[in-house]
Amino acid sequence: MAYDYNRLAVTQFGRVVSVTISNPPVNVITLELLAELEALSHELKADPEPLVVVFKSADPDFFLAHFDVAAIVDRPTDTPARRDIQFKPFHAMCERYRTMDKVIIAQIEGRVGGGGSELAASFDMRYGVRGKTKINQMEVPLGILPGGTGTQRLPRLLGKGRAMELILSGDDLDAETAERWGYLNRIYAPADIGPAVDKLANRIASFPAEAVRMAKQSVNHSDRPLMEGLFEEAYLFDQTLRTDGAKRNMRKFLEIGGQTREGELRMGDLAGELGEG
Repeated sequence: MAYDYNRLAVTQFGRVVSVTISNPPVNVITLELLAELEALSHELKADPEPLVVVFKSADPDFFLAHFDVAAIVDRPTDTPARRDIQFKPFHAMCERYRTMDKVIIAQIEGRVGGGGSELAASFDMRYGVRGKTKINQMEVPLGILPGGTGTQRLPRLLGKGRAMELILSGDDLDAETAERWGYLNRIYAPADIGPAVDKLANRIASFPAEAVRMAKQSVNHSDRPLMEGLFEEAYLFDQTLRTDGAKRNMRKFLEIGGQTREGELRMGDLAGELGEG
């Protein structure tokens, strides 16, 4: 599928898609950028070929900023607030990225904040730069609150107390603390983050697609009650057993040293050898 956008540069190499955000000067989520992020979410969801999607920024100082405050100020407020009966468009977009059958990774080299942070928190993994990456939820100081999934997603990601601190303080969260709290999976030196994320993306993309997709689906059920999640896990496990990829790779695993002392002592490398290509 051809991806054609003005503020998102989208390239595909095999089963890995790279999305580079460029909306100068600081990658604020303007209405135009929002429209492209939403359109991309629909295109990616519908495309059967990609397995891993990596989001990064053309500006190493800004990954993705908050929503355009000028656009929020202009929203009509002359009627009382009402409870919705369906997702707001931004909520729906975040859920689309969170639940689509692709692994979504954020390569956050600089700042991420507000709605940009809420979107990144909906991704599957986030990586940052030691001493440089910063996370900020600046809504409460503006007199509002994180309204793009933040008050619901961040407590699930960080825990309630840490989410409260991030949301209510409006202060920067440094990369080291963000890694320790679980917002960032890992942090790297500036020169190392790109190669590290590329290596991970290509490793995941080399494994049987059905296993990757169904593993993500099963992990997403961990937000539900344990018994419900276990039933879904068992069902999806049985589905993987019926795929050609599982049959092929389990046989290959035994052939290349699985279940031998030497093979089991280097399991990470052995698993990598099961990748295609």
